[in-house]
Amino acid sequence: MIHFKPIDKQDVDTVSALMVDFYAIDGYPIATEKTKELLDQFIDNPELGKAWLIYSQEQVVGYLILTFVFSFEYKGKIAFLDELFVTETARGKGIGSKAIDFIKAESPKLSLKLIYLEVEPHNTKAQKLYLASGFEMHNRKLMRLKTD
Repeated sequence: MIHFKPIDKQDVDTVSALMVDFYAIDGYPIATEKTKELLDQFIDNPELGKAWLIYSQEQVVGYLILTFVFSFEYKGKIAFLDELFVTETARGKGIGSKAIDFIKAESPKLSLKLIYLEVEPHNTKAQKLYLASGFEMHNRKLMRLKTD
């Protein structure tokens, strides 16, 4: 059985270890101690978003993080599905689909108007999952400005 547990302070080491595995897939750098600080800050400030560990058969098999933004265009609170990770050994078992279903069920409780996400161009499995779950390709380009 798959279930989701809100992340709390005792989960910081577990989540940061999972993040190391997730970031390694695409060779993204990660500073573990800084990640732990950020997780502490995130947990201490629930207005920033929500995060859950994903369990299967009482084993942690992943995590997901929603971050919140207020949007005038969408008339309220929206979220960014900042991270959704399922461990390699747990992939292909429908856990990603269940995680998306969970987020969709949580959205009204969180008063979300919209959920954005980004996916790597080469990650066709994730793209298929998101499209099958009702996400649509956005007609805008995602841009960024680093400020530090």
